[in-house]
Amino acid sequence: MVYLSPTSAGSVHDKKLADQSGLSFPPDALVLKDTGFQGDEPLGTATLQPKKKPRGRELHPIQKTINQVISKVRVTVEHAIAGVKRCRIVAGTFRNLRNGFVDEAMEVASGLHNLRVAARI
Repeated sequence: MVYLSPTSAGSVHDKKLADQSGLSFPPDALVLKDTGFQGDEPLGTATLQPKKKPRGRELHPIQKTINQVISKVRVTVEHAIAGVKRCRIVAGTFRNLRNGFVDEAMEVASGLHNLRVAARI
């Protein structure tokens, strides 16, 4: 894990959270995004998003290759999220009412995941 946004209560769409957090990207960055960020084009960046197969037709071989590259990165990200959720405190409903504790729990779980990954090498 490299970046953690502040946590939010309830279910909030990823795009709305990204807009609220005020993320900024370096100039000329390549941003890989999923279909939940359709239409989001951060200024000064190039974006790459998987293409859907048209109804009744096939994707162009170049589009298939691009989708495979995006999928390989996405699988790595999903595995990192699953690794953090091994700490069950961040996977289920969080009932501790202490102010800021949910963010601290997420930081600890992410740090443990990073330690586990670093020890593997």
